[in-house]
Amino acid sequence: MAVKKYEGQKLINGAVDKTVDFLTVEEALQININDTAFTVSMRTPGEDTNLVVGLLYSEGVISDSKFIPDVVQKKVNDAGIITIVNVSIPIEKLGNGYSNSRSLLSISSCGICGKTELGDLEFTGNKIAEDKKIKIDLIHQLFNTMRISQHDFEQSGGTHAAAAFSLTGEMLCSMEDIGRHNAVDKVIGKLIIFHTLDEAKIITVSGRISYEIIIKC
Repeated sequence: MAVKKYEGQKLINGAVDKTVDFLTVEEALQININDTAFTVSMRTPGEDTNLVVGLLYSEGVISDSKFIPDVVQKKVNDAGIITIVNVSIPIEKLGNGYSNSRSLLSISSCGICGKTELGDLEFTGNKIAEDKKIKIDLIHQLFNTMRISQHDFEQSGGTHAAAAFSLTGEMLCSMEDIGRHNAVDKVIGKLIIFHTLDEAKIITVSGRISYEIIIKC
């Protein structure tokens, strides 16, 4: 359930009329690893397995992108929204991110919130090779392609989106969430689950490109 209806009041020329609109849903999801609480993420329900796999991989908790863990729902609220999941990860598949368990609530607006050490934010990487560079016109086309897939945004106007593309501009997947980094995690998770991570060379995001999104990419 990504959006829900609500009844509001609209003021037009001094008159008040009832109106029905849509809000983007935000709910807490507790992620347990091997039956031990690891973190809590505020997210838009839906694509939760993709979110969990993408989050744990991009945070370095899962060390192998070829490994797809079992994600089992442990608790569901009265609205049918999953609130607790357990992820089974063998010790040999746990990365350094597992020891840096978040001590704070992971809110939908900030993917860095909850980091415990500056070392968690280190970044190294290479410049884009000449044969991997793309033309600016293609970038505009990719954003248009992503925009067409933003069905929740069409209803509520309150979701971010992220989409992954191949170097030739083929869209591999597109996800929405109230948090922009959550949308990125959902994309990463789906790419891993469908074994298409290596094909992804470009990502578009509807919101600002913040530090944590760069690190995830």
